[in-house]
Order: sequence, then structure tokens, then C-alpha cells
Amino acid sequence: QVQLVESGGGLVQAGGSLRLSCAASGSIFSINAMGWYRQAPGKERELVAHITSGGSTNYADSVKGRFTISRDNAKNTMYLQMNSLKPEDTAVYYCTSLVATNPRDPTQYLEVWGQGTLVTVSS
Repeated sequence: QVQLVESGGGLVQAGGSLRLSCAASGSIFSINAMGWYRQAPGKERELVAHITSGGSTNYADSVKGRFTISRDNAKNTMYLQMNSLKPEDTAVYYCTSLVATNPRDPTQYLEVWGQGTLVTVSS
């Protein structure tokens, strides 16, 4: 079993910053790509940022220049630094990872999701 636990959400004023963390634990052999998604009330879940095992990143246009995704492979942890927050960033943020659990089949990945953390940006 593999678990992802997000932390760092909360209430912040517009223009402020938050740093989200996503820690993976359990029977982990390796972690491939990782990503952050968000879902605002009444809207579909959308990709916020994505990072490969090699550190390549991509971002949704709406967060480019404001958010930074990173990972610490030694700690099996991913981060999302969010600056210049806007009310439209208000959402539940979810982390996801592709995790290999079997060293005898390292290309077989399991898609794992965290439970989500709420970010609320007040105007």
C-alpha cells in the first residue's frame, strides 16, 4: 500500500503565499511522475503542475510565473510553492504520483492520489 498525504493548505489573503507538501509513504520502490491538481467548487478537476522523475516541469497557463513545483526524491516528497495567490486559486488541491512498488517489475506503476488539502484565497 502507498499513501500520499498533502499538507500546507489554509486561508490566505490575495497576494499571499502558501507552500503545499505531498509526502509519499508505504511500499515504494520508485516514484515516476508527480503532479498537483485542483478542483474548485462546481468545476472539474484540473492539472496545476507536473514534474517528472528527472525534474522536468510544466504548468497550467493560469499559474505560470506564480507557482513552482519541486520534489525531494530522497524524502519521497513533492512541493508546490504558490505565490501571488488570487481568489480564483481557491480550490481543493490534490497530489498524485505514479509509484512502482515491485522491484521485480519496476515499470509497473500504480497511480496514487492524496485526500486533498483546501486552499482558500480571500479578496
